[in-house]
Amino acid sequence: MSAQKKSSRHSPALKSIAVPDGAQSAAARRLADAEVRSLIEKFAPTRGRLVSSLRRALRQRMPTAHEVVYEYRDCVVISFSPSGNGYEGVLGLRASDQGIKLYFNRGQDLPDPARVLQGKGGQTRSLNVETIGTLARPEVAALIDMAIARNTVPFAKTGRGSVVIRSTTAQRRRQGDTT
Repeated sequence: MSAQKKSSRHSPALKSIAVPDGAQSAAARRLADAEVRSLIEKFAPTRGRLVSSLRRALRQRMPTAHEVVYEYRDCVVISFSPSGNGYEGVLGLRASDQGIKLYFNRGQDLPDPARVLQGKGGQTRSLNVETIGTLARPEVAALIDMAIARNTVPFAKTGRGSVVIRSTTAQRRRQGDTT
């Protein structure tokens, strides 16, 4: 299985690396982690420590999850997915200067008696994350557990998920890539 590499205007790190079996080399992981840190610094410079803590906490909850990372116009999004596809992600973090949100991909289907989830869309719900303690709140921890348990795509039983950097359509257009 070969890794797919694309150059970046922002840094020499990997822009996209396909590792569906989760067998990401240590060097590729270091490059991808460096790119994630760079994106966090770019979009949420005052929240870098919190985003790092949230990533670490969510990886502990889902050790085989792939972190699929997208750069958008005003934020960075990290999806925690059983595959290299962000749309299969169970949870996601959106970090920007405006704050950090924890997204539940199928949040509409989750019972939320404490009414902590926000949003009215057909599928996704979110909540604002002010501190790492947000994840430990009983109502939030219960939602995370339910989201993982109800996920339709199973997580691998063993191994370690990869960090996958994906380019958005806008980035490819800026770089002159028409594919």
